[in-house]
Amino acid sequence: MINNNIKYLKKFGIIIEENKNMKKIILVVALFVGMISANAQEVKWVSFEKAIELNKKNPKPILVDLYTDWCGWCKRMDATTYKNKTIVDYINKNFYAVKMDGEGKKDITFKGKTFKYVAYGKRGYHELAATIMNGRMSFPSTAFFNSKEQLIKVIPGYLQAKSLEKFLVYYNNDSYKKNTWEDFVKGFKSKL
Repeated sequence: MINNNIKYLKKFGIIIEENKNMKKIILVVALFVGMISANAQEVKWVSFEKAIELNKKNPKPILVDLYTDWCGWCKRMDATTYKNKTIVDYINKNFYAVKMDGEGKKDITFKGKTFKYVAYGKRGYHELAATIMNGRMSFPSTAFFNSKEQLIKVIPGYLQAKSLEKFLVYYNNDSYKKNTWEDFVKGFKSKL
């Protein structure tokens, strides 16, 4: 494989002359890039039930990312917003993060009720996702629960890191109880 890479680089004039150490250099660079990728932080997603279980032991707000497999904006949010180091760090420190498939087939029990997948039309939906979104199935959507497992707010649509950061701080620090959204945003200082 390294020989093929060297031939490719030579073909485009990136490598003029092969050097004895060239294969070693390419290998070291490839390993280094792999290590950086492996160390990239990610949101520590858990199942909805696991978040509730963890919350009983150590109460924290719960963030629920509602998505579907076919949703392009959901994939974009995963690839951008949920890869931002500041966002990842803040979520992992302050929330239990749940990734919930709005069309998931697995039963979920919450507050004594079992929510199921409902076959409907071509795709169907999960009852808990529909309940959280109050029947307005819009993907992606981001839901915030307080540490008492009460739904506070659902924000439909793709959120860039700058937008999500504000919501994270607003719903984590109970600012939503003391301030209007407008007043909060006026005084908000981004860490991005």
